[in-house]
Parts: sequence; C-alpha cells; structure tokens
Amino acid sequence: QVQLQESGPGLVKPSQTLSLTCTVSGGSISTDYYYWNWIRQPPGKGLEWIGAIDYRGSSYYSSSLKSRASISGDNAKNTVYLQMNSLKPEDTAVYYCNYYTYWGQGTQVTVSS
Repeated sequence: QVQLQESGPGLVKPSQTLSLTCTVSGGSISTDYYYWNWIRQPPGKGLEWIGAIDYRGSSYYSSSLKSRASISGDNAKNTVYLQMNSLKPEDTAVYYCNYYTYWGQGTQVTVSS
C-alpha cells in the first residue's frame, strides 16, 4: 500500500517561495505508472489540481499555476517536490500529495505577513 507524507513550512510570507516535500513509501516514483499529483484546497473551497510528475520525470501543470509552480522528483529518495514562487494570500490552502487513490494527510500552508 502506498503511503504519502507531505511536509513543509506552514507559514510563508507573500512574494516568497514555497517548498513542499512528499515522501513516498510502499511505491516507487520512478517505476509506478500513474501520476504523482499535487492538489490543494483553499479554506471553504474545492480541490484544485496544481500539477503532477510521472514515472519518467515529466511534469504537467494547471494552466493557471504553471507560471509559478515547479514539480520535481528525487528517485533515490523516492520523494516528490513542489515549489511555488511569488506566493499570495490566496495561495493559503491545505496542500496534498496524491497517487491514484492514495492521499497524504495534507499540510497546511498559510501565506501571511
């Protein structure tokens, strides 16, 4: 069974860069076929797909976030990363790592000065 664990800073100032980590166990980011996704949920709103990386290391992004988001993977660490720059208060959300039907518990990110 795949397990996903997100980690990140919690509080980020506007205009700064967010860096989140998704540590994967029970699966392999370099061989498992489905996409490794980053998804977020702002307070009181629905889920928003940010982007994904596949087993070949190719990344894909939401059109609304592609200018600010970057997703990468470290095969040796079996870890997927999300970086998002120029953060705004509206980027405040719970950020989730997802693979197929498996979800991490999410990590709260608050953008505030």
